Amino acid sequence: MYLIMMSSFPLCFSAVNPFVDRFNEGGPLFMSLILISFLLSIGFLIKGFISLKKNDLISEKMIKMTVDSSLLGLVLGFLGSVIGLITAFDSLEAMGDVDPSIFAGGLKVSLLTATFGLFTFVISRIGILILRGLQKS
Repeated sequence: MYLIMMSSFPLCFSAVNPFVDRFNEGGPLFMSLILISFLLSIGFLIKGFISLKKNDLISEKMIKMTVDSSLLGLVLGFLGSVIGLITAFDSLEAMGDVDPSIFAGGLKVSLLTATFGLFTFVISRIGILILRGLQKS
């Protein structure tokens, strides 16, 4: 009974939230790693903004950590995309003659990780620009 309830929960939840659908379509492994990278970047930025008035050294270190974690999210996104493309082409090769809609769906899924990685990178970069603008010269 418990197993049946737990297996139907994500279906109900994902029907309400399209972001959860995209997250699951992109593959939970790489999307989770990119999400962790995104949360680390946001955390480093927040710590950098908090320490801005107290200690410039800590603020500068948080900028460097944000740069590294945002680049990690970007690279993980493209790695997930390449692995997704390889998997899609392997399945196409195994099936032989394939409908173009199936091929288009596979390409869409493989590009979700790259899109999320780019989103992580851009948001982090905007935060870095603001933090550097607020730092004392």
